[in-house]
Amino acid sequence: MLSTEPSARELQDRAVLWSMGEICATDVVTAACDALVAGLDSPALRTLAACTRAEADYDVPDLLPPALDELGLIFHPVGSVAGQEAVARTLAARMLAGELTPRELAFRIHQRFGHELSLAERLANLDDEYDLFQYDGDGTPARVDADVTAEALRLAQHPRVPTEPTGPPA
Repeated sequence: MLSTEPSARELQDRAVLWSMGEICATDVVTAACDALVAGLDSPALRTLAACTRAEADYDVPDLLPPALDELGLIFHPVGSVAGQEAVARTLAARMLAGELTPRELAFRIHQRFGHELSLAERLANLDDEYDLFQYDGDGTPARVDADVTAEALRLAQHPRVPTEPTGPPA
């Protein structure tokens, strides 16, 4: 049997991205469905996975916290510093997986948090450096790409939440 860890991590990541406004509620429902297929199971997860697209925006706020709790995963409240840091780590991991370019990562972090999130402030500064290249046209942003990648590695190595279910068996 395959490990449920990747599905738990994806559900956790989508939950934090949703709670901070990065993705829509239907993406969370899709992750819940994928988690069930992968072998994760709990009553609240089944209910979450059963949401239709029309219901997702209304039901995910109430269904997601208990589903994560039953699986031993963490729900980060909207606007919490821990949630913001989790978003930064999740986006960094996605950049390292090739889902975002270094420029996109720096831009999204800077756009979402400005220079206010100390964990990711270096990425906001690097986004400013990209802007300088755009305006003066001098040189290439390859060095900035390398610096963003190094920063993404640092963030991805930062402690993450548990990804194996730790809640009671379903």
